[in-house]
Amino acid sequence: MTSQRTRERLVQRLMDQGVSNWEVLDVMRNTPRHIFLDEALSHRAYEDTALPIGFGQTLSQPYIVARMTEILLGAAGSLDKVLEVGTGSGFQTSVLAQLVKQVYSVERIKPLQDKAKQRLRDLGLRNVRFKHTDGGFGWPEVGPFNAILSAAAPQIMPKELLAQLAPNGVLVIPIGGEQQELHLVMRDGDSDNFITQILEPVKFVPLKSGTIDA
Repeated sequence: MTSQRTRERLVQRLMDQGVSNWEVLDVMRNTPRHIFLDEALSHRAYEDTALPIGFGQTLSQPYIVARMTEILLGAAGSLDKVLEVGTGSGFQTSVLAQLVKQVYSVERIKPLQDKAKQRLRDLGLRNVRFKHTDGGFGWPEVGPFNAILSAAAPQIMPKELLAQLAPNGVLVIPIGGEQQELHLVMRDGDSDNFITQILEPVKFVPLKSGTIDA
C-alpha cells in the first residue's frame, strides 16, 4: 500500500502527464499521502485521483497538487511567504512546506484543520501557521504574500486575494462553477495591473463563505 514501488508508479504517472520539476516530484515521492486519509481509504492513497476527507471536501488528485505547486514555484520570484487558501487534509500544505520558507494556511472547517495541524506536527514540518477563517478573505494581517495557492474554486476572481499579493507576486487559483479553469495571475511590480493566464480545465470544490467550528 505504501511501498516505494507504489510511490514510484505515482511519480511516473505525474511525469507522463507533464510534471517536470524534480523538486516537486521528489516531495511527491517522499510525502506519505496515506496519512492524510481516513484508514478506510488509505489503500487508495497513491492512486492519481481525488478522495473524500469529510465535510464535502476532497484530498486533491496528486497530479493537480504537483501541477499547481510546479506552476507556483516556476512563476514566483521569491518563496519567503506563501498563502494557502483551503488547508483541507493538509497534504498540499505539507508539499508547499517542504519547498518554500513559510506557509500561511487558512481553512473554514475547523475539524479538518485540526487534523491537518496534527499530521504536519507528526511529519516535523514547523514552518506553517494556521488560521480558522473564511478563505475568500485570505489573511491580510500577515500579508502581503509572494505567492497564493487556492485549493477551492470561487465563481469570480477574489479581489481580496489580489490585494494581498506582494510586488511581482503570483496567484494560482481555479475559477468557475460547473466549468472551472486554472488561472495563473501575476502582479506587475507593485502596480494594480495583473497579468492572467488560463492554464487548463480543472475540478475543485467551491470556495464557500462562512466557517464551521465542529
